[in-house]
Amino acid sequence: MTGHAMAGPVWSMAVTGLSVSALVPGMIRATRRHPVWWRLSLPAGAALPLFLVLHAAVTLAHAGAAARPPGPMAWWEAAVVVAAVWFWLPVVGTRHRLTDPGRCLYLYLSMPLLDLPAVGLIAAGEDAAGLAMVVSMLPVGLAALTVTWRWIHAEEARELRRTG
Repeated sequence: MTGHAMAGPVWSMAVTGLSVSALVPGMIRATRRHPVWWRLSLPAGAALPLFLVLHAAVTLAHAGAAARPPGPMAWWEAAVVVAAVWFWLPVVGTRHRLTDPGRCLYLYLSMPLLDLPAVGLIAAGEDAAGLAMVVSMLPVGLAALTVTWRWIHAEEARELRRTG
């Protein structure tokens, strides 16, 4: 795939990846007290596998027409963004919110699993699309580092209050 034919999947991977990794958690964080998040929230044990399977299916569907889900890809990519809401609610929402160690584990566990479909794209010869997905998912790693950093500082502050 070259030139303009490759631009579509690359653009699609980048937009979907950034929507999932940055836009959705930012939107939830900014509006976390809204009652809609309470109603939509799933426990992490359901949200993570649901999102991982849908994300992998849609990402790998870009690798070839034979594997493509029926209907326009835009609908499937929108479904991934909606599933990302379920993925992020245990991290930045209020209901079913994980503890700090749980949020760290959840995010660190999800990072390589979210990159596996992009590795599949690269193996299928769609290097640019796969790399676009990997790069656009980097905010998940930044979120994991942020959660870890805040947890460390909260533990230090708690220990200082206890001993000081």
